[in-house]
Amino acid sequence: MNKPEYYGHPRREMTPFVPHGAQKILDIGCGAGAFSAGIREKEKQNSLLELWGVEMSPQAARLADEVLDHILTGDFLTVLPELPKAYFDCIVLNDVLEHVVYPEEVLRGVLSLLAPGAVVVASIPNVRYFFNVLDLLVHGRWDYVDEGILDRTHLRFFTRSSMKRMFQQAGFEVDTMVGINPTGSLKFKLANLLTLGQWSDMKYLQFALVASQQD
Repeated sequence: MNKPEYYGHPRREMTPFVPHGAQKILDIGCGAGAFSAGIREKEKQNSLLELWGVEMSPQAARLADEVLDHILTGDFLTVLPELPKAYFDCIVLNDVLEHVVYPEEVLRGVLSLLAPGAVVVASIPNVRYFFNVLDLLVHGRWDYVDEGILDRTHLRFFTRSSMKRMFQQAGFEVDTMVGINPTGSLKFKLANLLTLGQWSDMKYLQFALVASQQD
């Protein structure tokens, strides 16, 4: 089997958030299948593992088809009727919600696919990331780029608190929320020290969430 890197960005920092032993996993925005390839490698002793994916790009979906058991090509809300309801143990949304106009609709669609006790795993860029705020406040810049927080394909921007609120309003309970991909910058450490830790959330490029359906 090809290594996860063959299929794009494996996002290994997100792998631990997927419950060990989950049998039916849906990777929305799966790209070329890198993350799913890492999950299959991690869960190689799990003979019941069933990997599904949804991907907009036909080229990426063809590569993902080498990794996933089922791949649907197109916008998630468009292919939603083709996905089995109340079926998945875990649904993954790695850097997806910032790319859609109405992420709340995506989350409500996801709810219908979750089996009892299932979780959603998501990573979302943090618009309050220190260097993003520094560019805006000090340099007066808000320049779109090819990747990162100001990726030119991003339609929505989130802070830690607005991420949590969005999930709650869509019918989820946020069980875990931690910062990932932190900066090691001395500038940030000094600024955070001077603000008595009030800028601690600005350390992280993204936040990882694990959420379950509200009772």
